[in-house]
Amino acid sequence: MMQQTADRSRTTVPASIESPCAKLVYLYLSTHGTATISELQDSLEMKKLTLYSVVRTLRDKDLVSETEGRFAVA
Repeated sequence: MMQQTADRSRTTVPASIESPCAKLVYLYLSTHGTATISELQDSLEMKKLTLYSVVRTLRDKDLVSETEGRFAVA
């Protein structure tokens, strides 16, 4: 009997990200490419106020970039 294994690529979260919310946003952007705050809010069911704080922190650490209102992993 032959066993098949799936090739799963893993996204790693930088060790400098400590907040669970920030990890979630980072992983979402890693897997979805780009997103607006509204898209993050709808997908992650987080408050906009929280998301603005999280993406600001990720931008300050040069982990996320913003172009025309869309955020992406830097």
